[in-house]
Amino acid sequence: MKILRFAAAAAVVLVAGSASAAETLVRVNTFPTARSLPFFVGVEKGFFAQHGIKLEFEFTESSSAQREGLANGKFEVVHSAVDNAIAMIEVAKVDVVIVSGGDGGTNEFIVGKDINSFADIRGKALVTDAPNTAYALQAKKILLRHGLVDGVDYRINAVGAGPFRLKAMLEGGDNAAAIMNLPFSAQTIEAGLKSLGRTVDLLGPYQAGGAFVLRAWARANAATLENYLAGYIESLRWVVDKNNRDEAIALLMNKRGLTRSLATLSYDLMIEPGFGFNPDAKLSTEGFNNVLTLRQEIEGGPPPRPEKYLDLSYYDRALKLVK
Repeated sequence: MKILRFAAAAAVVLVAGSASAAETLVRVNTFPTARSLPFFVGVEKGFFAQHGIKLEFEFTESSSAQREGLANGKFEVVHSAVDNAIAMIEVAKVDVVIVSGGDGGTNEFIVGKDINSFADIRGKALVTDAPNTAYALQAKKILLRHGLVDGVDYRINAVGAGPFRLKAMLEGGDNAAAIMNLPFSAQTIEAGLKSLGRTVDLLGPYQAGGAFVLRAWARANAATLENYLAGYIESLRWVVDKNNRDEAIALLMNKRGLTRSLATLSYDLMIEPGFGFNPDAKLSTEGFNNVLTLRQEIEGGPPPRPEKYLDLSYYDRALKLVK
């Protein structure tokens, strides 16, 4: 029951930094995963405040709501799968730009208790966030490699963010498979579901999470963006420092409502190179190219140009602000 209550409340969680006349407010939207740990750390340890940033962040119920909120100015920065930024540019025609990397996603291909192979998914439902971005594209590619075609061999059940995918998978029925990340992947396995593998092992390196903003906002608020990124980098450095492991696990337990075993597993996997956080939130060139290739393969369109979606100059200047 605790899991289901958390799922229902996921979209309304809000954390804010301490107010100061000298601080600039930055509103951030992200997903309620274990990878939100750097934001809690940045607020509690004062890393954002040290760079003049008053951080305010909220969790989203879906990537669709997140993209809409960014386009409408509800918040300034999004931390999400960077493929969502590409979708905003190519599909919604909103001029956003990716300004940093973040993580490899910690994604696994989770299936129900009665599913023992990819073939067993035939005739059932793939549970996704949005049906045509990011991890849904990963899932479609994986299933295609095993001879299963979207709309022919299985259907999409687009339910939203991780807590809602968790709920759907635990309910079972036709909900046969989903791409899940921490802590939800660990929660499904704890409940008796199975993993058919990590997506990075099934598909290769993938730049999952990253930060993106409206390009016009970045140009008008360059110093604010650079200071925000500096605060995030310092928060992330604290997180991946194994000397802080016990405190980080305690924060996950407190802020995400996880058991000690789930918090410990989530932390240890999140700091695993190539699977969890990128060092200093650096963007993986190989991983990002794979994002673009995957999107073209599944969604079609002209050959993608990485430079169309990236402006890492803010990140480069932010690094110089970090102690």
